[in-house]
Amino acid sequence: MRFAITTFGCQMNQHDSERMQEVLRLAGGEPVVSVEAADVIVLNTCSVREKAEQKLFSELGRLARLKRKRPEITLVVAGCLAQQEGEGIVRRAPAVDLVVGPDNISELPALLADLDLGGVPRVRTVFDIDEPRFLTAPSVLSGRATAYVTTMKGCNERCSFCIVPYTRGPERYRPSRDIIDEIAALVAGGVREITLLGQTVNSYRDPQGRLQLAPDAVSDDPDESEFAALLWAIAEEVPELARLRYTSPHPRHLTASLIRAHRELELLPRHVHLPVQSGSDRMLKRMIRRYTRADYLERVARLRAAVDGVTISTDVIVGFSGETEGDFVETLSLVGEAQHVGVFGFMYSPRPHTPALRLGDDVTEAEKRERLQRLFEVSERQMSEHLASLVGSVQRVLIEGPSKSRPENHSGRSERNEIVHVEGAADVGEIIDIDIVRAYKHSLLGKSSKPRERASKTRLPLFEAR
Repeated sequence: MRFAITTFGCQMNQHDSERMQEVLRLAGGEPVVSVEAADVIVLNTCSVREKAEQKLFSELGRLARLKRKRPEITLVVAGCLAQQEGEGIVRRAPAVDLVVGPDNISELPALLADLDLGGVPRVRTVFDIDEPRFLTAPSVLSGRATAYVTTMKGCNERCSFCIVPYTRGPERYRPSRDIIDEIAALVAGGVREITLLGQTVNSYRDPQGRLQLAPDAVSDDPDESEFAALLWAIAEEVPELARLRYTSPHPRHLTASLIRAHRELELLPRHVHLPVQSGSDRMLKRMIRRYTRADYLERVARLRAAVDGVTISTDVIVGFSGETEGDFVETLSLVGEAQHVGVFGFMYSPRPHTPALRLGDDVTEAEKRERLQRLFEVSERQMSEHLASLVGSVQRVLIEGPSKSRPENHSGRSERNEIVHVEGAADVGEIIDIDIVRAYKHSLLGKSSKPRERASKTRLPLFEAR
């Protein structure tokens, strides 16, 4: 069996694709790059925005034509849109043989085998609420410079615009011991940087209750979690790990304990992606974000005071139901006040099964496009100013691979997440000091400098004695 996986959407979907690849390889499958060469074609879908849905059905139309030429092809739709639409995908695209939800990845080989025996098209979209499973992909990830590790799945926030609770289910947490063991195995295989994944990653709680209280944690604070404790435990138990990132956090869980972890743990880079969605309190309330503009800015200020030179990026939705010009101007001013160096902006699109459907969609497409353009003008200016300020500095860069534009060079990311192109040869996975010589629109150019020694890590006993 030769299989090809096409991924739409976020880092969680990318990691799901890696886990699908692992499952299929263990079942004897061979990954191929071209769908034309595949016996099994998997489309791993996103449903967060309407555009992703349109892209999927456009691709399904193209693959249906391919399948008419090669009827032996098995066409699989997986991911969030599979969970959202279920039987509707097969009705709308009869060429599809199998629809699989995010929690049913482990069943792929058995479902495909059933189809090979003459089974009818199948829809399998069942949440693993009672016994959550967290698949890994060691053979796919080992040896890379960077890798994703899942800490949880699902979401309990219920933001009014978001379909994730419907497509991913309620929050289910992975035992901290399993997380740490996977990270240790990946690091032993050559991985230097881990990104922890979760829909609201910093709401994490250890289902086995093995983590000790993190420094500065307030146990009776409703915003407190055990995420900071998890970070301390990883730093203690896997000292060989060079960098530890995470995405995507919720602003209300950026507590004093997490800020202290950023201040004291060397393996945490000086960058946080902190989605805000809007700078208007009226919009934040309609979005059910559970914080105010002042709350967000206050937590950002505390993080900046604790971590010298930290950079912050964010997500923003423009044109949400009822958004006025005044509301949007407040968003622009917040982006300026928070000094975001990266803004992922999106036009609001109503999604099925979300509370926001009751609010309507009363901002015109023209207004949404115009506001998005203005948002990007502000964010691009701030990004350019930030990158220009780094020319002449030395940045510590993790080399991730050859540069896409110039294969003779390499590229990687600084500890603050700037993309850096490095002139000349470098080893993937190497962390080196780079003299920054030029700023581009979204990246930097540099040359190798003399490496510095890494400082020793702070250590705390994080696991309870048995």
